[in-house]
Amino acid sequence: MADGSDSLRAREALALLSRISKLLNTGLDTESLSICIRLCEAGVHPEALAKAIQEVRREVNAIKNPTNVDEDSVARQLL
Repeated sequence: MADGSDSLRAREALALLSRISKLLNTGLDTESLSICIRLCEAGVHPEALAKAIQEVRREVNAIKNPTNVDEDSVARQLL
C-alpha cells in the first residue's frame, strides 16, 4: 500500500506548497504550481522557470493592455 501513502503524501505536499504560494502572492493556481513542480523535478532550473513565467505574464499584459507603452521605447523613438 505504499502507492496509496505516496499519493497521499504528494497531495499533502502540493496542498502545503499551494498555501505557501498563496501567502507569497505568486498568482499560481494549484494546477500551474503542480506543473512547475513537475518541471523542476524534471531538471528545469527554478530561477529560469520563474523568469519565463514573469516574461509570459509581461507579454500577456502587453497584449491585454496595448496602451501601456514602455517609456524607454518611447524615448528611443523620439531621439
